[in-house]
Amino acid sequence: MSHVLPTLPHRAAALGPVLPLVAVVALLALPPTGDGAGPADVVSALVVGYCVLRLVRERRRPLSPRAVVVLGLPVVGSALAAMGAGSAAAGIGGMCRYLQVFVLVPLAVLVLLRGRADFRVLAWSFVGLALWQGAVGVRQYVTGTGASYQGETIRAVGTFGAQDVMGMATAVSLGVVCAAGLALGRAPRWQRAAAAGCAVLLLLPLALSFSRGAWIATALTCGVQLALAGLRRALKVGAAVIASAMILMGGFGVGTAMLQERIDSITQVADTPDQSVVDRYTLWAAATGMWREQPLTGVGLKGFPEYRDRHATLALSSGSDIEGAGETYHKQALLSPHSMYLLVLSEQGLIGLLTLAGSWLALLVCAVRGLLRVRRGGPGLDCALVACGLLLWQLTDFVYGDIGGPSTVLTGMALGLTAWWAFPRDERPDTTRRGEVPGRLEEAVAR
Repeated sequence: MSHVLPTLPHRAAALGPVLPLVAVVALLALPPTGDGAGPADVVSALVVGYCVLRLVRERRRPLSPRAVVVLGLPVVGSALAAMGAGSAAAGIGGMCRYLQVFVLVPLAVLVLLRGRADFRVLAWSFVGLALWQGAVGVRQYVTGTGASYQGETIRAVGTFGAQDVMGMATAVSLGVVCAAGLALGRAPRWQRAAAAGCAVLLLLPLALSFSRGAWIATALTCGVQLALAGLRRALKVGAAVIASAMILMGGFGVGTAMLQERIDSITQVADTPDQSVVDRYTLWAAATGMWREQPLTGVGLKGFPEYRDRHATLALSSGSDIEGAGETYHKQALLSPHSMYLLVLSEQGLIGLLTLAGSWLALLVCAVRGLLRVRRGGPGLDCALVACGLLLWQLTDFVYGDIGGPSTVLTGMALGLTAWWAFPRDERPDTTRRGEVPGRLEEAVAR
């Protein structure tokens, strides 16, 4: 007992740096406050500022040269695109957003996380947010107070509202990915069982989000996680998920005609696409037209809305219908191509796409290499599966989605978790912090 008690204050102190990151995730449970920066965005900026002050005060370099190059690549493309923006305000605003999501917030996560224990705490906060948003979304579906979908206010959108119909789908999907990774690791059985239960529960609100893109990205990511965890475990978990889905879809009456129609529409995007798919194809074509006009540097940050009508055909509708979840009926203009890759290509050109996508691919390669090192018995398999899964989900979702809205800060947090795993602590310079206890106690805290 005397040997264990002295470690308790150190364990409590070890959670200190991760708590501001957990606060950023927790603030996304609040309803949006308006069109400006939300509470989570404001706190994420404060966390970045805190990291800068802390590093200056302690005079240390927490990043390896490889991490600096990989995470710093997006700065090049966004800076060039900012100089080509239609106005200084648009250029500065767009660059700040890109730097926040793809550079600064991931760096803050990389700096503040001390070990695998902190990583798991932050991953569980993703699951907690998903459970809360999912519960709100299911209630919206049951009570008919959600966003409008085919004339009925049944679409689950959580606290994000009808203005950001993808917000809840993103939060729930990332929660599923984190829960799946935690369940497939080597933690105590009760922790793995709890994570698996959370993943199954989150399938219901994910289905009720009616988001085809989130379904595809989540199914692909969880399938890869299962395959990486081992074939035998993949078969067992896959059978359990299928059984759970059958119960949810059939036994509880979740398999409505609308949901079935939405599922069927995934295979009809080429033959008989609905208007949302037609709009997306038209916006994609407009984005590629802008790229052909300025192939290297694009039309400038936040330039897509200005150039859209020059390149879009008459097939593009006037906007998407917004109603329900506290919103009165109105049209929302389609001001992005709904594809992150095409948005970057049109506004930042080849230079921007190569730097941004190159950063993501390098991050994925480093994370997968780390996963392969621990797959056969090393510590941290759950962290590896979560880190690789989060980035894979983002890369898949970016095919038919882009950044925007309060949930965007989750993208930066997810990239930070991936970066922490991709760049091991032992390859960073000056890793010993002031007041930190070295040796076995530090490793015990990290576990």
